Amino acid sequence: MAWIITKYLATAAVVVLVSELAKRSDKLGGLVAALPLVTILALVWLHIENQPESKVANHAWYTFWYVVPTLPMFLAFPVLLPRLGFWLTLLASLVITVVCFGLFALAVRRLGIELL
Repeated sequence: MAWIITKYLATAAVVVLVSELAKRSDKLGGLVAALPLVTILALVWLHIENQPESKVANHAWYTFWYVVPTLPMFLAFPVLLPRLGFWLTLLASLVITVVCFGLFALAVRRLGIELL
């Protein structure tokens, strides 16, 4: 149980760090948020928990493919925010991400990559 609490605290610390840095500097907050810190933590947790190398490698592989369709949201959010307000922009960004993911999953399926 202590291990799970440690994982929660370390992972939560990353989110708090990003939000605190973003308050002080848009660029620094964005840079740290863009770093794959959560993925790195997940890879470390999987390794420490003696998961097979194939499981660790697959996590990194699928993370790459799942990140790609989220990128349009980061372009749409700042454009939509002044027009729609925060909550509607957040909702629109979620819809954009889901649609992009669905289309992306169909596109990469032709390459033999199954995301769904």
